[in-house]
Amino acid sequence: MQHTAATLQAMAHFITRYGLHTGDQFAAPGPAAPMDICAVAYITAERCAPPPEFFTDEVTSLAIIESSAGAMAAIRAISEVLDSTVCETEIVPGTWVPDYIEHVSNWAATASPITPKRPPTIDEVIGRILRAANTLATQTTPHAA
Repeated sequence: MQHTAATLQAMAHFITRYGLHTGDQFAAPGPAAPMDICAVAYITAERCAPPPEFFTDEVTSLAIIESSAGAMAAIRAISEVLDSTVCETEIVPGTWVPDYIEHVSNWAATASPITPKRPPTIDEVIGRILRAANTLATQTTPHAA
């Protein structure tokens, strides 16, 4: 939990510094370009530069992000503090799994169906990320007594 909270705090710092990409692919072209919230989860959890696929290949980008336990823990933590329910994706006929990347990425990039009918601002995104970090920091493990 502490590592995930630290990843979330690093995400908030990164987005404060570089902004948030809400367009096509997982990153905008150019040096020090903003990235999608889930791409930010990956690079902060893995402590690495963005893979080139983040700029050109959405399918491979999804696989890269999904392969990172740290990124997925941060993405799930954000998903848990959102007001909407996580969507599900059918991976084989009849088998549906939660799609946390889709849930979090779409939340950060698309307009809300309720007022104010706009995507969340950078400050709102950072606020949710920090809420997720705070939630993790204040939770106790089932083994704590």
